[in-house]
Parts: sequence; structure tokens; C-alpha cells
Amino acid sequence: MYKDEFNLTSDMILEKSFKIDTRGYRLKEVDQFLDLIIQDYEHFYTIIRNLEKEKEDNLEQIINLKQEIRNLKTNVEIVKAAPTPNQPGVNLDVLRRLSRLEKVIYGKDKEEEEEE
Repeated sequence: MYKDEFNLTSDMILEKSFKIDTRGYRLKEVDQFLDLIIQDYEHFYTIIRNLEKEKEDNLEQIINLKQEIRNLKTNVEIVKAAPTPNQPGVNLDVLRRLSRLEKVIYGKDKEEEEEE
């Protein structure tokens, strides 16, 4: 995934050999190599911070989705427990209400006709 974004691999670091001057390794060569290592480390830390942030965001989203699932399950249970229109008690209740409404509506209409 990030393989091509880095300057060095662990093998390149392990196998690096510096040319030797009269006083030891060439300082300029060592400094350049260390600069490459520093760049890679900074890039590693940037990637780690971004992944940690992404992980936190994902965990927050997971928590929110789990809460939403709990709420939906509760709503499903409530709907299952509520009477449905096909149950005899509900139909009877609806018919009684309709009958009362008809009496009120048609009863008033008959009274109005008789008054005229």
C-alpha cells in the first residue's frame, strides 16, 4: 500500500556501506543517508497519525451504528407487540367507531330533513 512512498527499505539500511576516508566514514555520505532515514520516519509517523485518526472515526461510526441497530430492534419489537388490523378485537373496535360515526352523521341528517 505505502511500499513505493518510502526512500529506503530495511534491507537497504542494513546493507548500506559507507566509503572510508582517512578519518573514518565520509560525513557527507552519512548525513545524506541519515536525511533519507529521517524523511522516511516522518512519513511513517504521518501515516500512523492518519491511520489512528481513521481508526477513531471508524470506532465512533461503529458505536453510532450499533446504537441505531438497538433502536431499530426496539422499534421492531414495539411494532410486533402492537395489535394489527387483522386481529378480531381491532376490527370490532373499528366497526363500533364507524357505527357511532354513522349514527351521528345520519342522525343529524334525518333531524335536519324533519325540520324542513
